[in-house]
Amino acid sequence: MRIAHTSDWHIGKKLMNRDRGEEFKAVLDEIAEICKNEKADLLLVAGDVFDTYTPSAEAEEIFYSSVKNIARNCAVLIISGNHDDYVRLTAAQALSEELNIYTVGNNLKPLDCKKRGNCYPVESDGGYAIFENAAGEQVYINMLPYPNEARFKEGKSDESFADKMKRWIDYGERGRKKGIPSVFLSHIFAAGGKAGDSEREIDLGGARVVGLNLFPDCDYSALGHLHRRQNLGRNIYYSGAIMRFTFDEAGQEKSINIFDLDKDGMHGLRMIPLTKCRKLVRLEANSAEDGVKLLQANEDAIAELTLNLSSPLSPSEMSELHACENLYSLKMAVESETGMQYSAENEGKSSSQLFTEYYRSRFNSEVPPDLLELFLSLTEEE
Repeated sequence: MRIAHTSDWHIGKKLMNRDRGEEFKAVLDEIAEICKNEKADLLLVAGDVFDTYTPSAEAEEIFYSSVKNIARNCAVLIISGNHDDYVRLTAAQALSEELNIYTVGNNLKPLDCKKRGNCYPVESDGGYAIFENAAGEQVYINMLPYPNEARFKEGKSDESFADKMKRWIDYGERGRKKGIPSVFLSHIFAAGGKAGDSEREIDLGGARVVGLNLFPDCDYSALGHLHRRQNLGRNIYYSGAIMRFTFDEAGQEKSINIFDLDKDGMHGLRMIPLTKCRKLVRLEANSAEDGVKLLQANEDAIAELTLNLSSPLSPSEMSELHACENLYSLKMAVESETGMQYSAENEGKSSSQLFTEYYRSRFNSEVPPDLLELFLSLTEEE
């Protein structure tokens, strides 16, 4: 069976308050084309379909039309991520299943097993499903949406997060059958993963990191949550986000994973590049004139420009810079008698960065790690 793996679509996410709706449409159309050309039987979406719990009508329209287009050629299985309201995401399940699109939230509702298209679920219960293609090949999928106690409606207890993760993962393993290749599909922060500015920071404190020893013995782990594509060993893969969402992702390549599964395991893994997402670049110049030239030379990319100046910009220079439509972020450093005075936009900075900078300016020292973790815990989305 041929399987495609993607994650972290974050439909509706803006960059410096700029809408990127057309870009989302283009990238999702490209994913549909890749699935068609590669003859994928099943597309796995490992969470964070939307960027917020309450996506705009425009974001929902992009999702519904795009996923319907993808499902013309393969089955689609989606789990909810920490940015998704799983109740909202699965609300249209009765309709979407008729199109061979299956969404799984933290209620772990079984999939409707009925022949639809060339690949469809033939067996399912809470947390797992077995899909079969036209050739009779099957794959077992352990499905674990973004896990926390609130989402699973569990009360407080003395059970450690590691023990809870083992229990949640084992629950999705209970339907395993010998001889059927298997996939673990989840939206988690795996130990050893590399994160950037746009991921949920509460996991960076370590309390919610999932040890690799807790992963099931499967042929492929299809993960979402971290936006950088990466392999953590033991066939554990993050496909990465489909677009570059912050400027710290400027040099990252975006792709979708395609692989085959049979009785001998996973083979033929390829990372197919996503070419429709715009590049992000960080530029630096010593004058407005040079800055405009750099922006014009990179007109196909979204730019963050830093200017190192000896005097503030004039209104006309500011106008010339902002006339460049690809300028999304402008940072300036103006030299004075007391040294370089920095002026930078706060848009796009993470909660951790903003809190750290405020604490440093207020108390002239670094924020204590336990205080930072407490602050981030207060911003965690349940």
